[in-house]
Amino acid sequence: MSIMRKGLMAITASLLLAGTLLAQDNTSDNMKTAANGGVPTSDRQFMDKAAQGGMAEVELGQLAQQNAQNPDVKAFAQRMVTDHSKANDQLKQLAAQQGVSLPTTLDAKDKATKARLEKLQGAAFDKAYMKDMVMDHKKDVAEFKHASSSAKTPALRDWAQQTTPTLESHLQEAEKVAPQVGASSSAANMGQNSGDNGMSAQSH
Repeated sequence: MSIMRKGLMAITASLLLAGTLLAQDNTSDNMKTAANGGVPTSDRQFMDKAAQGGMAEVELGQLAQQNAQNPDVKAFAQRMVTDHSKANDQLKQLAAQQGVSLPTTLDAKDKATKARLEKLQGAAFDKAYMKDMVMDHKKDVAEFKHASSSAKTPALRDWAQQTTPTLESHLQEAEKVAPQVGASSSAANMGQNSGDNGMSAQSH
């Protein structure tokens, strides 16, 4: 009986320890969530990235209105300004409802992309801009599809699902316009295009 009692006591102590460790882990996760206005860290990171990417699309689209030469490039750029401004406003409203503060300026990578494109005019701008747009939207579509199923915040998941078809449409249009200005949408030609332009594309 003494051996059995000791065994039961050891098992009980182990269970108590496991419970304490689990509670500590949950407390840590809850603290992270609370620090993000009740939004899980992974959702907050996606919101930050989407906000900065959306701002970049608008600013680059506005730049294209000034520097682009091809009418189809200008039309595409105008759509970027219109659609991404709408999506950005929706995300801002969602973030406010969740108590989350979004970035209000471009990140370093997008600033570098804008600075690079600002130096180009006409056909050179068209080619570089459309190549960036194809690459960006391929990445955006993949990220939004992932968030559409994995985001833990219901409102964010709904927004990602709602926005994904628009991004897919942008990608299709970009892949249609890009070859017209010498910016192949094929990954096999990215290295050649980069060499032609003497620069590397940035993703948003």
